Amino acid sequence: MARREPLNREKVLAAALDLAGKEGLDGLSMRKLAKTLGVEAMALYNHVANKTDILNGIAERVYATIDRPDPEQHWSERVRSTALSTYRALSRHPIVPLALVTDQANPTSLQALQPFDDIVGALYEAGFDDDGVRRALGALNSLIFGSLLLTTAGFAREHSTHAEQDQMDVYIRQVDPAKLPHFSRVLPALAAGTPEQDFKKALDWLIAGLTAAARP
Repeated sequence: MARREPLNREKVLAAALDLAGKEGLDGLSMRKLAKTLGVEAMALYNHVANKTDILNGIAERVYATIDRPDPEQHWSERVRSTALSTYRALSRHPIVPLALVTDQANPTSLQALQPFDDIVGALYEAGFDDDGVRRALGALNSLIFGSLLLTTAGFAREHSTHAEQDQMDVYIRQVDPAKLPHFSRVLPALAAGTPEQDFKKALDWLIAGLTAAARP
């Protein structure tokens, strides 16, 4: 019989991230996680305190994959690269932003907070005061998490072009152009493009606004 490798926190969190990605937040339980790992549920408590600890842990794992910006770059490029890397990291694991926006996870480790510190440092370098940094950071977070929410169907399933096109076809058939001329005109465009391309363009617009608002 093959000898089972000892359990540790990293293995528990890796299995939890995989299970949550397949079953959703409600499907992630200590019992199911233990079954996935082939152990008794009580064995998990040697490595994680509870489900909240697990969710914080998997969020930290995802945040750890966010690339640090080049300190030699202009502040606006550092904001852009960190925001884009954050979007990409979270889009690979949609269950993590869902846990964050519903307050089921609130990681406070260095790994989790480093991207925010990088962005805040760049904004201070741009000349924003404390209130300006707060507002700019809020706008960036709204763009990142709002874009993820709109393009992952509530974080519950992978982005599906076919499903979105079917939904758009319903609008096209039912919306009366005579009564909603502007909405009718834009409907075909709403089905075009890709989530990341749209995010990058919106991020460019936001950073252009921040650049205009920054102190010289």
